[in-house]
Amino acid sequence: MELLSTPHSIEVNNITCDSFRISWTMENSDLERVTHYFIDLNKKENKNSNKFKHRSPEPLAVRAQRGQGQTASRCPCSQPGPFLCGARHCDCLVSLATEDRDYAKEHLAQLQEKAEQIAGRMLRFSVFYRNHHKEYFQHARTHCGNMLQPYLKDNSGSHGSPTSGMLHGVFFSCNTEFNTGQPPQDSPYGRWRFQIPAQRLFNPSTNLYFADFYCMYTAYHYAILVLAPKGSLGDRFCRDRLPLLDIACNKFLTCSVEDGELVFRHAQDLILEVIYTEPVDLSLGTLGEISGHQLMSLSTADAKKDPSCKTCNISVGR
Repeated sequence: MELLSTPHSIEVNNITCDSFRISWTMENSDLERVTHYFIDLNKKENKNSNKFKHRSPEPLAVRAQRGQGQTASRCPCSQPGPFLCGARHCDCLVSLATEDRDYAKEHLAQLQEKAEQIAGRMLRFSVFYRNHHKEYFQHARTHCGNMLQPYLKDNSGSHGSPTSGMLHGVFFSCNTEFNTGQPPQDSPYGRWRFQIPAQRLFNPSTNLYFADFYCMYTAYHYAILVLAPKGSLGDRFCRDRLPLLDIACNKFLTCSVEDGELVFRHAQDLILEVIYTEPVDLSLGTLGEISGHQLMSLSTADAKKDPSCKTCNISVGR
């Protein structure tokens, strides 16, 4: 068996929390004989050489961007996307995540358990609220029949969340300030706030699901929950993918009957992001401008999860 030449001019750059770019050069005589490329992140030449740890036995997801003069070649660890290599120079982007994107229910149950450990005590609240720019609400009124329409969830949070890029919904908040019991006057998302009575979205006819738990290199931790009217399209999507919570007894968000009235509580020590899976009528709530600041640094739009945080990460496939 004739051995292949050893790749040389290896470079690693564009390093982020969950990916890096690697390139190398091979001899022309070997290129047509190469059918597979494997990148072993667990093998190290010395104790200081291994900067990346891929702890799952499942294959790495490898993506590559087409460059000038490059031709496509399949690589098993990049399916279904192509691995691209040039005549002598190979260049690919390695994502430190398994190819199977979605967490199974048992993985989400592990995340749920971790979130429950830091959720804290429950505080009463009465409204869900959504902040955005004034133009967003004007568009909903003039072009969407006065409705806030569900949209596709972005890739914020855990890489394995089955809701990212799959579930449609409208994001709401419900956290309150400890000293006032009211929503905070600051927001990362815009100076205009729509508030709706909690019972309009959350009641015994609604199912509640746990979807994610993450942080963004800060002390704040976020939990994503899904509210879906029973039997709705969103409810059917969540039923097979997400842990179902008891709406009257859980550590995150509750709706219970006390003295004949619905009472709502949220976890004090988590920032809750609540996805409601159906359109929301603006006439059911109130719209106004907040008096505080727009704190853009706290926005979770397409936020990357801190993979080193021991509080909100789990081991998958071990």
